[in-house]
Amino acid sequence: MKPVRLSPEAIDEVFEATVWYMARRPGLESEFLAEIDRVLPLIGSSPASFPRLLDLPEDLVVRRALLPRFPYAVIFMDLGPHVRVLAVAHAKRRPGYWLDRVVKE
Repeated sequence: MKPVRLSPEAIDEVFEATVWYMARRPGLESEFLAEIDRVLPLIGSSPASFPRLLDLPEDLVVRRALLPRFPYAVIFMDLGPHVRVLAVAHAKRRPGYWLDRVVKE
């Protein structure tokens, strides 16, 4: 399994979503974090099993993992020795706002 590293921006996004869910219903934030904790090891163990985002240049391989219970996607790149999470993005808001975080190697 490859290590999965979250960008500072992705960490901030997880925090913001957690605060939002906590304000909606106590305990919902824990369920959100459990979904994140469940999907990150899956990404690390088999990053290529997740779908590519096809609206990017062919040389940029960016993938996403959807959270089943929440309208969020974990956007990531497999960088060889590790996987880099670029964003934990709401599925319906500001599509592609994270594009400036793409790692070009």
